[in-house]
Amino acid sequence: MKNLIKIFSVLSLLGFYNIGAQQVVKKDTLSGTELIMSMDPKVSDALGSLEDKCSRVATNNSSRDNDDDTSYTKPTKIYVPNRELTNAEICRKNPRILGYKLQITTVKSNEEANEVKSYFRRRFPNLKVETDASLRPNYKILAGSYFTKQSAASDLSKVREYFKSAIPVQYRIFCAEAK
Repeated sequence: MKNLIKIFSVLSLLGFYNIGAQQVVKKDTLSGTELIMSMDPKVSDALGSLEDKCSRVATNNSSRDNDDDTSYTKPTKIYVPNRELTNAEICRKNPRILGYKLQITTVKSNEEANEVKSYFRRRFPNLKVETDASLRPNYKILAGSYFTKQSAASDLSKVREYFKSAIPVQYRIFCAEAK
């Protein structure tokens, strides 16, 4: 008896579901083939009214294009060509990038590194100087942050007056500090 009640309730639910749904045949707008969908009549009516509104707006806009009505102006299309990103756009995406620093010199001890840094700061107060101790027991003295070798060239020529061995080296830099 319990099984009979379960079977009857499942069949009645399926029956009500099929009664509420209907098959709708639509034309595919891209390929023109027929699409057959099962949906509620209210959903079908709502989709039909949206399609009608879209087609009315499209025909109204095309008829305005042909008239000499000056009250309606077409919105201008904005064309953005493919281009290189600016430094600010690059910095927004990547705060640390691969750029260049000026390697002033390499010394053997931390004390020598501090002396060179203080001498460099007196000569070039506008350039940031730092020590890289990744090559211990040697210490690299690095200055500035640059996007390219060309942007480092002007500072490099000034630095080479005091440090003949200065060269630009590829290094991870903070994008906001770079020139």
